[in-house]
Amino acid sequence: MMRKTSVILLSAATGAALTLFVTQPRAVLMGSSARAATSDTYRQLNLFGDVFERVRSDYVEKPDDSKLIESAISGMLSGLDPHSSYMDAKSFRDMQVQTRGEFGGLGIEVTMEDGLIKVVSPIDDTPASKAGIMANDIITTLDDEAVQGLTLNQAVEKMRGPVNTKIKLRIIRKGQDNPIDVTLVRDNIRVRSVRARVEADDIAYIRITTFNEQTTEGLKKEIANLQGQIGDKLKGYIIDLRNNPGGLLEEAVTVSDSLLERGEIVSTRGRNAEETQRRTAHPGDLTKGKPVIVLINGGSASASEIVAGALQDHKRATLVGTRSFGKGSVQTIIPLGSGNGALRLTTARYYTPSGKSIQAKGIVPDIEVLQDVPDELKARTDTKGEASLRGHLKTNDGDEKTGSQSYVPPDAKDDKALKMADDLLHGIKSTSSATPAAPAPGDKAAVDKPAGKAAN
Repeated sequence: MMRKTSVILLSAATGAALTLFVTQPRAVLMGSSARAATSDTYRQLNLFGDVFERVRSDYVEKPDDSKLIESAISGMLSGLDPHSSYMDAKSFRDMQVQTRGEFGGLGIEVTMEDGLIKVVSPIDDTPASKAGIMANDIITTLDDEAVQGLTLNQAVEKMRGPVNTKIKLRIIRKGQDNPIDVTLVRDNIRVRSVRARVEADDIAYIRITTFNEQTTEGLKKEIANLQGQIGDKLKGYIIDLRNNPGGLLEEAVTVSDSLLERGEIVSTRGRNAEETQRRTAHPGDLTKGKPVIVLINGGSASASEIVAGALQDHKRATLVGTRSFGKGSVQTIIPLGSGNGALRLTTARYYTPSGKSIQAKGIVPDIEVLQDVPDELKARTDTKGEASLRGHLKTNDGDEKTGSQSYVPPDAKDDKALKMADDLLHGIKSTSSATPAAPAPGDKAAVDKPAGKAAN
C-alpha cells in the first residue's frame, strides 16, 4: 500500500499517460487476433449493458442504479484475488483513518459484549482517561441513544467526530449502583501501534500491532525510552510481530531501515519488468548492533513479513515462533474522485532481499516454538493462511504451505516463544542448541483478520 494519496494520484496519472502512449501506436499496427479480442470485449460490455437495463426495468422492486453499479464493480475486483476490492466513499474514509492512525475521538479501545459496548482500556492522556473512564466499563447510551442494536463499527463511528465537539456517554460500572453520565470533548487521538516494556530487567520488548503512519516514529520513541531505562545492561531487543496483519509498505520499509545498516530491504515486481522497484537501507541502526529476536506466527502478514524477511535474510535477527501467513502481494489505493471511493488493487508481488517470494508460503522462523493451546480455543486457531484464500495469487513453483499456529497466551509467563527469546538473549540457549524450524504438514494459521475491537 502506498503511503500518501498524492503519490498514489501521481502513479495513477503516470500510468494513464503511459497507457495512452503505448496503446495509440498499437492501434495502427493491431493484428487480426488483437482486433478479435477487442471486439469480444466490447461484446461482453454490451451484454453487461443489456443485463443492467433488464434489471432496472423488470426487477420486482425498483433498484438503486448506483448500488447496481457498485455491486458490479465489487464483483469484478473481488474476482481478481482476495485483496483487491472496491471501497465506497465511507469505506475509503475509514481506511484512511486506519492507516493514518490519527482521528478525532475519545481515546478508548472498545469491544462488543452481549450487545453492549465494553471498554477494553482507555488510552493515556486522552479525554476518556482524563474523565476517569475505566477498563470493563459498559457504555449503554451515546448522546441518549441506546447502543443496543448497533454494530461495533456503528458505535465507534458515533464516538468519533470532529475535534472539540461534545458527546455524552452513560456508563455502567461494576460496584456502582447507579449509571454514570459523563460528557466528553473529542480530541485528536493517535492510535499506539507500538507498545514496549522492560522484560527481565535487561531486555527491551517492543510489540508492533500494525503498520500505520505512526509506527516508525513510535518505534524510535520506544527504543530511546527503553535504552534510557535499561542503560548499559541492555542485552538485546525482542520485536513482537505476532498477529500483526500488516499495513503500509512504506512503514515496513522504514521500520526495517531503523534496524539495518545497509542492504536491500524489499523489492516489488509488477506486471512488467521495468516496474521493479528496490528499497534499500541507510546507515544507522537504532539498536546499535544489539542482538534482535523477532517473534512471528500464523497471524503475521504482509508488512510484518517484509520486516521479518529483511531482518532474517540479512542475519540481523533470529526469528522465533511459527511460519507466517504468506501474503506476498502489494496493494495500491487508487482514489476515484470526490465521492466515488477508491480501488484497492493488487499491483505487485514483493520479494525478500534474497529474491524469495513468500506468497502462499510464509516465512519459516529460524526456531519453531509451538504454544500450548487451551482445548476450548483450539478450534479458533485451527484455520489456514494465504494459501487457503479463494482466488489467491499462485506461487511460481506451486509449492504452497497451509499456514501455522497463531495462538499467543494472554499471560506472558505461559508464552513459550517469549521465554525462548529471553533465553536466547541471556545466553541460556543458543540458536544451534534450539530446535530449528521444520516445515510440518497440517500446520494451521489464523486468517488475516483484525480482532473484534476498535479504538475511537
